[in-house]
Amino acid sequence: MSEEKPLRPALVIGGGIAGIQAALSLARRGVHVYLVERSPSIGGYMARLDKTFPTMDCSICILAPKMVECAMHPNITLLTNAEVVSVEGSAGSFKVRVLKKPRYVDEEKCTGCGDCMSACPVSVPSEFDAGLGVRKAIYIPFPQAVPRVAVVDPEHCIRCGLCYRVCKAEAVDLDQKPEEVELEVGAIIVATGFRPLDPSGLAAYGYRRYANVLTALELERILCASGPTKGALLRPSDGKVPRRIAFIQCVGSRSNQPGHVPYCSAVCCMFAVKEATLIKEHEPEAEVSIFYMDLRAFGKGFQRLVRRVEEEFSVRFIRGRPTRVEEDPQTGDLIVYYEDTRVSRPVSGRFDMVVLCPAILPGEGLGNLARLLGLKLDEHGFIKAARPLLAPVDTSVPGIFACGCCLGPRDISESVYQASCAAGRAIQVLLGEG
Repeated sequence: MSEEKPLRPALVIGGGIAGIQAALSLARRGVHVYLVERSPSIGGYMARLDKTFPTMDCSICILAPKMVECAMHPNITLLTNAEVVSVEGSAGSFKVRVLKKPRYVDEEKCTGCGDCMSACPVSVPSEFDAGLGVRKAIYIPFPQAVPRVAVVDPEHCIRCGLCYRVCKAEAVDLDQKPEEVELEVGAIIVATGFRPLDPSGLAAYGYRRYANVLTALELERILCASGPTKGALLRPSDGKVPRRIAFIQCVGSRSNQPGHVPYCSAVCCMFAVKEATLIKEHEPEAEVSIFYMDLRAFGKGFQRLVRRVEEEFSVRFIRGRPTRVEEDPQTGDLIVYYEDTRVSRPVSGRFDMVVLCPAILPGEGLGNLARLLGLKLDEHGFIKAARPLLAPVDTSVPGIFACGCCLGPRDISESVYQASCAAGRAIQVLLGEG
C-alpha cells in the first residue's frame, strides 16, 4: 500500500510491551513510526519480570527480540529519555513537539562497554531492581536495554569526570542540553502503561517499616536471575531463605477506604500464583499461603495453573483479607492477623516473608498527557474509550488511539493484541478511512 501512496508517519507514546507491539505492527505495514519513551530504555515493566503466566515462559526472552527489532527496523525512530510537550492539529495531520532530555552521553558514539560504570564512584538504588539493588550515577538501565547506551543521572552525578576520562569512545558529554524535536504525524497511539500503588500509605501492612514485607514486583526481582540476589530466594532483613511466605491480595484496592481504589486490578491473582510457582521451584520445602477475596483466573490456562500450585505444590488459598501485619523484633518474622472465614473467627499466622500485591494505577504523567491531547479520562484516571464494546481502542479524539494498561488494568497478552488493534485503527486513519 505504501508503494502507491506514501503514508504520513505515526506516533506511539510509551515504550512498554503495548507500545512496542503497536510500533512493530505499524512498521511492518510500511508506516514510519516515532516511538517516544520517557525512560532511557524501552521495555517497560515486562522487562523486570522473570516469567510470564500461565506458560511460565521467560519474560525477557519474549520481549528482547521485539525490543531489538524496534531498534533495527528502518521504519522506527526511537526517541528515548523524551516526552511529548505539545500537540496540535487533527486526525491525519498532527504537529507534535517532543522534548529529548539530555543523556549526557552521545548515543551515536556509545558502545555500551560499561567502562564508565566501573569507574563511577557513586552508587544509588536501582529503579529497575525496585530499589533492592544498586546502580551507578552513570548507568545502563538493565543488560538488555534498548538502546544500549549509558545515561547520566544528574541528580546523583558529582561531576568527578572519571567516566569522561575512561570512555575510549569519547561518548560522555556532561554539557549536553535538552533538545526539542518537531514531528508531523497522521495518527497517535497512547501506550503509557501503569504504575503500582505504593503500599507504604497503608500502615496496617507495615510496608517500608518491616524489611521482610515486600511488593510482588520486588519479589519478582529477587526471583529473577538478573536481579539483586542473582535469583536466590533470600529475605532482605538477614539474607536467610524464607520457609513460610504469605501473599496478600487486593492491597489498596476493592475498597472505598482512604488510599484505596474501588476496582479490581485483574492481574494480581495470577501474578501471585505465578510467583508461588517460582518460589516452589526455587525452594520446594517452602510453605506458601495466598490470602484472597475472590480468585480471578479467567484466561486460557489460568485455572490449570491455579490447580497445579494447589495440588502439585500444596499452596494454601485462604479466603479473607488480613487486617494487619506485625513484626517480631527478635526474629524479623511477621505475624499476619486475619479472619478464618470457614469458622468466622480471628486467627493469626507466623511467616518469614509477606508479599503484597498492590493495585494497578494509571501511569505516571497520564493526566498531563491527556490534557495535552484533549483526551477524556474515566473516574479512575485511565483513558476513556470512545465506545468500550464497539471501539475499545478509540479515544474521545479522532485519530488518537490507546492500548494496554493506560485504558485500565490488563495482562500482557491482552495488551499485545490490543496494541495490534490500535495499529490497525491508526492505519485506517492514515489511509483516510478512519
